[in-house]
Amino acid sequence: MTTGSSNHDDSWRRGPIAVLVSGGPDSAVLVGELIGSSPQVVPIYVRMGSFWEIAEEHSLREFLQAIECDSLKPLVTLEMPIGQVYGNHWSITGRQVPDAVSPDAAVFLPGRNLLLLAQTSIWCNLHKVSVIALGLLKGNPFPDSSDAFFASCQTTINTSLDAHLKIVRPYQHLNKVEVLIRGRSMPLELTWSCIMPVNGSHCGQCNKCAERRKAFRDAGLEDSTVYAI
Repeated sequence: MTTGSSNHDDSWRRGPIAVLVSGGPDSAVLVGELIGSSPQVVPIYVRMGSFWEIAEEHSLREFLQAIECDSLKPLVTLEMPIGQVYGNHWSITGRQVPDAVSPDAAVFLPGRNLLLLAQTSIWCNLHKVSVIALGLLKGNPFPDSSDAFFASCQTTINTSLDAHLKIVRPYQHLNKVEVLIRGRSMPLELTWSCIMPVNGSHCGQCNKCAERRKAFRDAGLEDSTVYAI
C-alpha cells in the first residue's frame, strides 16, 4: 500500500499501531477511534522543548486516562530537544506567538514531522510495532505533510532500519470539523490546542485557539474549553 492510503486498505488497523500524539483533537480522536479496532494502540509523545508542552502533555494524559481500555497502552514519551536548533523561535521562547489573525503559515515548525518520526520509527522497530499513524488533516499546507514527504520518509526509514514500517494518515481526506464530529462522544474538552498557555489554560488569543473555537462552532458542538480570554 502507498503511504497514507488507509481509505482503501484498512488491514493495518488489525495489528499493533503507534500513534504520534500531541494533545490536539486530531490525534486524540484518532487514538479514540483506533482503540476500537486495533488490539494494541501505543500513544507516543515527543518532547521537543516547545513553550506549550507542559500544559499539552498534562491534557493528553488526562484524555488518555478518560478513554482508558485494554487496547490502549501506556503513553510512551521520547525526548527530542530542539532548542539549540530553533534558537529564539517563538515556539521555544513563547514570544511573538502567532495570534488569532495570523495566517496558518505563521505556525509552521520547520522539520517537525521529520523529527517526530526519527525516534518514533526506531522505537517502533525495536518494539515490533509495524504501523505509525498521524492525525494530519486535509489541506495541511506544510512541506513535511505532503504525500511526497511521507513516501520518501517511509522509504528512508525502512532502508535505514532494514524494516517494513508503514506510515499512515487516516484523516488526510478530512478537515478539523469532520474530525470533531467523529469524536463528539469523546472528552474533547480534555484535548489541547493552545500555543501560548496561560496558567495551564488555553489563552484564547493565539492562532490555534482561534482555529479551535471556529472548528467547534462550525461542528455545532459545545466548546467546554477553558480559555483565559
